[in-house]
Amino acid sequence: MPSMSVPMSIAREMGLPEEQFEGIRIAGLIHDIGKINVPAEILSKPGPLSELEFGLIQAHPQVGHDILKTIEFPWPVAQIVLQHHERMDGSGYPQGLSDDNILLEARILGVADVVEAMASHRPYRPPRGLDKALEEISRNRGILYDPEVVDACLKLFTEKGFTFE
Repeated sequence: MPSMSVPMSIAREMGLPEEQFEGIRIAGLIHDIGKINVPAEILSKPGPLSELEFGLIQAHPQVGHDILKTIEFPWPVAQIVLQHHERMDGSGYPQGLSDDNILLEARILGVADVVEAMASHRPYRPPRGLDKALEEISRNRGILYDPEVVDACLKLFTEKGFTFE
């Protein structure tokens, strides 16, 4: 079996129905499409972002939603993309949604995105590593991140030997 993406693997670990997998897979591939609206100089900036620059970054889920909302997917792909930076306590963006107001698929993608981002190199910092990423989601389990999603993600990496592709 070919290796799966982090969001797909979390969904499988959580026992989600197969019909949800493809929507999660597609949303996972295109969740940052809204960054097309952010100048490359900002995306690759090695230092801190100004308030204006950060505002452009924070707009990317809405821009992605606006791009995708007219495409008729059999899954809520545009909504997943819109909500992937929302957090359980309402501190996320762009809408400040909380708890079950955030689609489960978006909660899965949000956790996977944090783990992948922290474990990877960014223009403004070296990779923090998988251990730090797992520590981040553990520490904020039930606060920023859905506890069931966090548990499934932790199980993948700590018990099932999941590795990035």
